[in-house]
Amino acid sequence: MPCAAIDLFCGIGGLTKGLSLSGVDVIAGIDIDESCRFAYEANNHAKFLCKDVSSVHGQDLEPIFPENTVRILVGCAPCQPFSRYSSRYRKEGHTDSKWKLLYSFGRIIRESLPDIVSMENVPNLLHEGIFMDFVGVLEETGYFVDYSIVYCPDYGVPQHRKRLVLLASRLGSIDLVPPIYHPDNYLTVRDAIGYLPEIKAGETDERDCLHCSSALSELNMRRIRQSVQGGTWRDWDDDLKLKCHKKDSGKTFPSVYGRMEWDKPSPTITTQFYGYGNGRFGHPEQDRAISLREGAILQSFPDDYIFLDEEHPAKKRELGTHIGNAVPVELGRAIGESIQLHVSCIGKG
Repeated sequence: MPCAAIDLFCGIGGLTKGLSLSGVDVIAGIDIDESCRFAYEANNHAKFLCKDVSSVHGQDLEPIFPENTVRILVGCAPCQPFSRYSSRYRKEGHTDSKWKLLYSFGRIIRESLPDIVSMENVPNLLHEGIFMDFVGVLEETGYFVDYSIVYCPDYGVPQHRKRLVLLASRLGSIDLVPPIYHPDNYLTVRDAIGYLPEIKAGETDERDCLHCSSALSELNMRRIRQSVQGGTWRDWDDDLKLKCHKKDSGKTFPSVYGRMEWDKPSPTITTQFYGYGNGRFGHPEQDRAISLREGAILQSFPDDYIFLDEEHPAKKRELGTHIGNAVPVELGRAIGESIQLHVSCIGKG
């Protein structure tokens, strides 16, 4: 039978696009953020439903799934509550309201009983009780469950990024396909963005409005000119260093104000990757932070993915959040290929 999927917490469609590239038919994406609608629907043959997942019930999904299909439910609940940074500063006994969304995901699974489930999130979630609660819901309702920490370059994402990937099926045991790439042929920053036109800080490529970079102050321009690939602020003259960097506490943040390296995968793309001071997000050669388009490509979005147009403008901060929060497309493709292989093997069995 053909596969049909619904993508919870779909955002602008990174996971949906990856699943589609693997041959999985994604019917709809559900997200509370209306600003994601344009990019999601402009690039995917799926309907965007603006809803709070906590208010979605299993019966709401029944009419969306086509008949006689293998029903798949996937999603990446907002990961901020589970990040290493958030857990470091979380007060004892405090729980973020976004934690509840993973419980909502589990509830929807219990109510709708899809054939296959996939969940992707930050690795730190593995150490939270809420994750084992989620796994418990799956096992109690008859799912075979597999999960692991995945290194994204293994699956064609040109970025040092690790993610927790869970696959579960009521049809039989399921796991992620073996790595496609290896350290000797990982895709690099050069492979991903080396062909893009050169632009200066604060400029926009006239042929691609997403290939735009943030302006730099005179001080930051002096800093980036002294930055080397893979280096840190320690490469600067003393008069360019921040006061906090001269303190012992500041010495633990070596990656800020750094440049990427051409021949390695990029650092993890965050929601503020377009800012030179927010990480090692300086272009390897050009004196600027990477552009929005470059960040999207390093997240493995196709280079023609549409994020805005004249009728649907967006602010840089909003676009950065959308891109940085997305599931890398090629990781989504690997998840989709794993599901397709699983369904094929079950059918032959």
